[in-house]
Amino acid sequence: MAEERVMASPLLTREARDLVELASTEETVSELLRRGLDWLTRITRFDLATLFLLREQRLVAVAARGPLANAKVRGHVLELSEFPMVRQALETRRARAFTEEDHSGEGDPFDGVLDLPPGHSCMVVPLCAGERRYGVLTLDRAECETYPQSVVELVEVYGQLLAAALQTAEQKAAFERLHHQDHEHAKLLEAQLGGDSEGILETSLSPVMRELARRARQVAETDTPVLLLGETGTGKERLARALHRWSARADQPFVTINCAAIPAGLLESELFGHVKGAFTGATKDRAGRFQMAHGGTLLLDEVGELPVELQAKLLRALQEKSFEPVGSDRTVRADVRLLAATHVDLQQAISQRRFREDLYYRLSVFPLRLPPLRERLEDLPQLCTFLLEEQARRTGRRGMRVTAEGLARLAAYEWPGNLRELANVLERATILSRGPELGPEAFDLPASVLAAPPPTPARAVKSEPVPTLAAVQREHILRVLALTQGRIYGSGGAAQLLGLKPSTLQSRMKKLGIARQEHFIIEGPT
Repeated sequence: MAEERVMASPLLTREARDLVELASTEETVSELLRRGLDWLTRITRFDLATLFLLREQRLVAVAARGPLANAKVRGHVLELSEFPMVRQALETRRARAFTEEDHSGEGDPFDGVLDLPPGHSCMVVPLCAGERRYGVLTLDRAECETYPQSVVELVEVYGQLLAAALQTAEQKAAFERLHHQDHEHAKLLEAQLGGDSEGILETSLSPVMRELARRARQVAETDTPVLLLGETGTGKERLARALHRWSARADQPFVTINCAAIPAGLLESELFGHVKGAFTGATKDRAGRFQMAHGGTLLLDEVGELPVELQAKLLRALQEKSFEPVGSDRTVRADVRLLAATHVDLQQAISQRRFREDLYYRLSVFPLRLPPLRERLEDLPQLCTFLLEEQARRTGRRGMRVTAEGLARLAAYEWPGNLRELANVLERATILSRGPELGPEAFDLPASVLAAPPPTPARAVKSEPVPTLAAVQREHILRVLALTQGRIYGSGGAAQLLGLKPSTLQSRMKKLGIARQEHFIIEGPT
């Protein structure tokens, strides 16, 4: 036994290291227990080693090793009320070797399961860590001798290590469970924030938007940088979220930063992070957006407003996938798929030396341009439906809809603010309307999109040609026909929206040359 003790002692430090490492890497507690029993053979001899986990007031066997291990042992259950000495070992957290006299009162824990001789070697080791009592480890040998106290103390330490490994594995499982819940919650919030971006894109009636969605689907499968162009409010962030959800990084973070909304002096720290003491107010290390987006997607909104002095560092981060936080000389690597959005004419910004040409070419590998709302008015009905459904979650006004007359009113407007302005107009109308239907009177729209220019002398500026009344009428009829997809008759048809009889509208279309030059499906009554 002295030789066994000498052999085991040098192993204890290595066992502690290996058990902790195993607990932090193994996927299941059962595998940890199996490996823990295998390593126990390095410390002492046994014919049966059994691990019992505490389930309320019962000890349930979950793993067994040794020549005597069998299916009955692995399914064995001990009632603590029937084994006071086992319960005492668990409550006092002290291991003990049992003698033949110890078993005379309450019997052997394996009576009826194994045919062990009276007086055989038996040891019970509690598995406790912190405030938790996880169970017991029992060791049995068919030989009729008592385990020496030195061996009992050694195995007791091993039991403490095994319990600590169990605690680590339990905490790791709890952390992963919370991480999964947080991840699912973040995805839910992202979906609520971004809305049904994919639906708006892929169900569009506009050929331009359908082609845009097709190209976006293709590039989403790659890690190629995408430059999103278009007027303000056209839905560039919605498209960015759709690109992220269509990509292989969909389960990873989607992080945005508005380069125009953050002061230039703080923007570098926001992008790349900083270390404690980097500047006044930097009281602790802080990760930047690049680190937050590691493994996922980073959207640089309003990238055209990025300060020139910061563009070189951004270019390096894109090329080398590495950067240094503010105040640090330590290089940090980040695997990020970059999207950039702007309504600024970057070519003009380059000519004015406000934007680096090399950065432009790095960002614009795959440009996608979103059309303004006035060029996709055929989508107006479904856009109103999508936006009202999104707003219902925030305002509580469900079941709201825009009437045909209301759509005609919206279609007659130029929408300089595009989708963002449409969303604001709909929300304002939803709040003010008492009923579920939004008619033309519900929408408070400017009489003219552009303010009238100040008068100038006729000889100073050549006046622009004034469109004829016929040209204005023709343009307005074409807009309404686009809105109704060429349908003239019936509820919601072009004639009703224009307040004309169908025959009068057809006659006017013929007079204005619409029937000859435009290709509409003119549906009549059935």
